[in-house]
Amino acid sequence: MDKPTNSNRLLSLDALRGFDMLLIAGGGEFLVRLNGKTQLDWVNFVSAQMTHPPWDGFTFYDFILPLFLFVAGVSLSFSIGKSQSQGLPKYDIYKKAFKRMVILICLGIIYKNAPIPFFEPAQIRVASVLGRIGIATFFTAILFVNYSWSQRLYWVGGILIVYFVALFLIPVPGYGAGDLSFEGNLVGWIDRTFLPGRLLQGTYDELGLLTQFPALCLTVLGAWAGEILQQTTKFNKALKLLLLGLAGVLLGLLWGLYFPINKHLWTSSFILLTAGMSFLFLACFYWVIDVKGFTGWAFFFKVIGMNSLLIYFAYRFIDFYSTSRLAFEGIYTLAPEPWHEVFQAIGATALVWVFLYIMYRNKIFLKV
Repeated sequence: MDKPTNSNRLLSLDALRGFDMLLIAGGGEFLVRLNGKTQLDWVNFVSAQMTHPPWDGFTFYDFILPLFLFVAGVSLSFSIGKSQSQGLPKYDIYKKAFKRMVILICLGIIYKNAPIPFFEPAQIRVASVLGRIGIATFFTAILFVNYSWSQRLYWVGGILIVYFVALFLIPVPGYGAGDLSFEGNLVGWIDRTFLPGRLLQGTYDELGLLTQFPALCLTVLGAWAGEILQQTTKFNKALKLLLLGLAGVLLGLLWGLYFPINKHLWTSSFILLTAGMSFLFLACFYWVIDVKGFTGWAFFFKVIGMNSLLIYFAYRFIDFYSTSRLAFEGIYTLAPEPWHEVFQAIGATALVWVFLYIMYRNKIFLKV
């Protein structure tokens, strides 16, 4: 735990991180539980957007983790920029990023496996969301320190093209080359062959080895967005982010005609689409909050965004849903029974926010 004293934080960045983290941790569960509860098609559509498609395709929920990887890159550009302005040597920056990566990998293993089957190591899942974030930020830090933004774009382009070529040209034993099916893709074969422990999907793990390369590109692009936020006028910043967002979405959709948009495989088209959306969301949050000054609504998300790691673990290890039922069931008991689970999820989200607000008021923040 520590108590930050930085008063120059971008409120829009904290708010965007909080918006995203709330959905990652499970705060959108009430939307999922709304499915079929009303006669409104748009409600069912929104509810369906909070689940992943079986394979190819895209829903809003697919965007949540890529957005966090992007936001992590934005934050990284600010922290490394500060370290460089203080004269911190490259080695110390690498060391700090490496230490953070190791800690996040370990925390990710704890999160994904609790209670950990210590005596059955084959059942331990090594891949995790936190591990992916740690690895992506470590390698982004190396690229950020050693290359300009334009040179880093070559890295991004190279990684996405090589990944595309690899999945189409490298043959998988028993399936051949270019098989993007659930069973026959190269991602799965590499995970089954080289990734120890339990694979989430059995034949592969969507947070496994090969998909780390395209996922890294989101954090690299986020660091570029962070540099943009530290330059030029406010209008130009928002405009650049907006144009880059539109370009990313367009390129992603076009590439998706040949390389399907698939979150499970983290395809190159999926990376460009979600990177474009991330630029657009950052542009909107920045324009509304930091440029136009509409800040009141952002406080709800700021409280979450400044304690993102805490909310992630709180949802995993504290049963807010049971507490919500005990605390609020007496209020919503007269509602039709199918709606009880909706109100229970809303109550759980409220309890989480109050918990984080108490931490916020006492300046208690969980950082790595």
